[in-house]
Amino acid sequence: MTLRTANFCIDAHDPKAQAEWWARVVDDFVLDEEDSDEDEVALIGPAGRVMIFLRVPEDKTVKNRMHMCLRPVDRSRDEEVTRLLQMGASMFDDRRTADAGWAVLSDPEGNEFCVLTTPADAAGIRHH
Repeated sequence: MTLRTANFCIDAHDPKAQAEWWARVVDDFVLDEEDSDEDEVALIGPAGRVMIFLRVPEDKTVKNRMHMCLRPVDRSRDEEVTRLLQMGASMFDDRRTADAGWAVLSDPEGNEFCVLTTPADAAGIRHH
């Protein structure tokens, strides 16, 4: 038997704002205007992947038990971390070294995610 991911659900106070923020983070996902409402907003990605932001009343209080790890495509890890911090992410745990490691960031509502090195980072190759 084989399973495939159907979607990833992320709790949010403001699902639309979170979906819009994440659409800027992972630019191969777009807002699903047809099937979204104020309590549930979806981003549709390649190969039918979906991120759903669900309205919840409670605040996030503990570390995520599951999170996304993102690998930059056309920037270095550090350039991407800088871009995300400028967009409103927060540094949760900086585990970067010169050519390895990752940065654990939090989105505007406190959900953690990681930004990984690229093969070019590990080889010491500049992206630009």
